[in-house]
Amino acid sequence: MKRVSSRSKIADQVFLVATGLCASSPILFLLVITGIVVVQSIPSIRLMGWDFLTSVTWNMGSTYGAMTVKNGVPVPAGASYGALPFIVGTLASSVIALLIAVPISLLTAMILAYRVRGVVKSALSIVVELLAGIPSVVIGLWGIVVLAPWVSSSLGPLLTHVGWVIPFFSGPVGTGMGLLTSGLVLALMVVPIITATTRDLLEQVPILYREGGIALGMTSWEVVRLICLPYIKEGMIGAVALGWGRAMGETMAVLMVSGSAINYLPQNLYSPISTMAAVIADQLDSAMTDASHMAVHALSELALVLLVLTLLTNLVARLLVNRSRGTRRAGMGVKAG
Repeated sequence: MKRVSSRSKIADQVFLVATGLCASSPILFLLVITGIVVVQSIPSIRLMGWDFLTSVTWNMGSTYGAMTVKNGVPVPAGASYGALPFIVGTLASSVIALLIAVPISLLTAMILAYRVRGVVKSALSIVVELLAGIPSVVIGLWGIVVLAPWVSSSLGPLLTHVGWVIPFFSGPVGTGMGLLTSGLVLALMVVPIITATTRDLLEQVPILYREGGIALGMTSWEVVRLICLPYIKEGMIGAVALGWGRAMGETMAVLMVSGSAINYLPQNLYSPISTMAAVIADQLDSAMTDASHMAVHALSELALVLLVLTLLTNLVARLLVNRSRGTRRAGMGVKAG
């Protein structure tokens, strides 16, 4: 038996410590970030309570005037912080993005996985992956120059004809800077993520399963619908959750095309909005002028709400994946029995 040298033992111990630190670093980072955000949010939580989530008014008050004391916390006179418009804007724009992005991503992934080969497949896959690497500020600029005018002049007026069926589609279109444009921009940013993930999942479906479906006389669509999609269902849930988290956390592109609405709930599909991530970036400079730092604490609480929503999204996706796996295993057990 070969004797292990002391140098090898030391190297092994260093390797174990290094891998342990790297493996635990995501948890440590999450705990540190969460802890900092929670501590910074405490004054705002004491000031606003549950009204922070239900109030529409966001007003930093007279930041250069005298301070008042409210709920035991010193704040500028007239200060009030309501996050409801930003929460609604975040959820509404991300839902619109998913409604647009998921079908497009699924169909594109099917083509890349099963319909094209060789150079064409490589070229299309590279284009999809490059699309994910475009800086958000570039997409936001494209949204201002191209997409918003198109929504204002063409798409918006067309969709208003559906207003008698879906009232949310009716109303003045305005400049095109608002909820619909934000959703379209987010969809463009989410499509590459869901497409690349779904393509990889579809390529993992055993070829014998697909060939067996074709041998039974199934069409290509039936093979995908009845065999491939059920096989990758758990992964698809994770891909959609990943895209949703990306949409909720996007900042610059949405800030540029949303209209930056404050103290305003969207009345229709074209209303100006603002999201939680966008308003944090937009208001942080002015919040730093608040001598009481309450505006910074309020933005920290807004960041905490965004963090909780993102974590809940991933948690729900994980629960759905586990439930789907449990159902599949139970079904396989019944068939085996």
